Amino acid sequence: MVTIAAFYRFARFADPSALRPALLSLTQSEGLRGSILLAPEGVNGTVAGPAEGIDRLLAHLRALPDCDGLEAKISHADEMPFGKMKVRLKREIVTMGQPEVDPLGGVGRYVPPADWNAVVADPDTVVIDTRNDYEVAIGSFAGAIDPKTEAFGDFPAWWQENAPRFAGKRVAMFCTGGIRCEKSTAYLRQQGVDDVVHLQGGILKYLEDVAPEDSLWQGGCFVFDDRVSVGHGLQPDGHLLCHACRRPLKPNETEHPAYEAGVQCHQCVTQFSEADRNRFRERVRQIELARTRGDRHLGR
Repeated sequence: MVTIAAFYRFARFADPSALRPALLSLTQSEGLRGSILLAPEGVNGTVAGPAEGIDRLLAHLRALPDCDGLEAKISHADEMPFGKMKVRLKREIVTMGQPEVDPLGGVGRYVPPADWNAVVADPDTVVIDTRNDYEVAIGSFAGAIDPKTEAFGDFPAWWQENAPRFAGKRVAMFCTGGIRCEKSTAYLRQQGVDDVVHLQGGILKYLEDVAPEDSLWQGGCFVFDDRVSVGHGLQPDGHLLCHACRRPLKPNETEHPAYEAGVQCHQCVTQFSEADRNRFRERVRQIELARTRGDRHLGR
């Protein structure tokens, strides 16, 4: 059984690069895999491995400046969902492209999962899914607005265009684990929206805490690892991933005539050149060769 920890913390790091060596050393010595992003605004990551190693990593992170309150969402998988360990330096831990937006200066009010259903059901509340279009396509809350953004950095322009529609309404936002809502609610407050709330802990915490029979969630929740998506109890729910365009697929969509495993799906059949597809086919061949040797291909 593999333990998976998803975490983030907005904090002020004077020199993020100085934090990288110790994190990389710790994760490697503990046999952890996944991704950690470091930026002047904090840390964000999803890491998997033995439970004891995850505990040591979280203890290390909580000892960093302004990170004592770092929370992690813990789930489990039968197999390791990551191929390698990466600790990267970034300008932002979640890219919005609005450098003046500072979640440490104030965000929307947090709504615990137990109280979220009442928010969704309130006719005077506008509920907005802040995730990307391919994530929303496989699951969301009933009645939530889909901005149809291809990247989180598109959200500010979408808001500017649509803000008049929501005048006089409370705005409620949600995302996978909560980090995008920290920035999006901070952005709305900067834009003069006073009554803005967001789902505490994100969809993952809701799926962990709320029983299926009481849930307003419909479909799967996309996650950025080999599980592809999870449902209630944070269990994998059967979605697959097109390794060409990185979009999720329902199991029956692999029966589409355009589908070729690891090469293309019906969503990206016109997106790549024949040279690209041949390169993808070679990658599939190398993955299969690694599998026959009992290894894991480093590209996965």
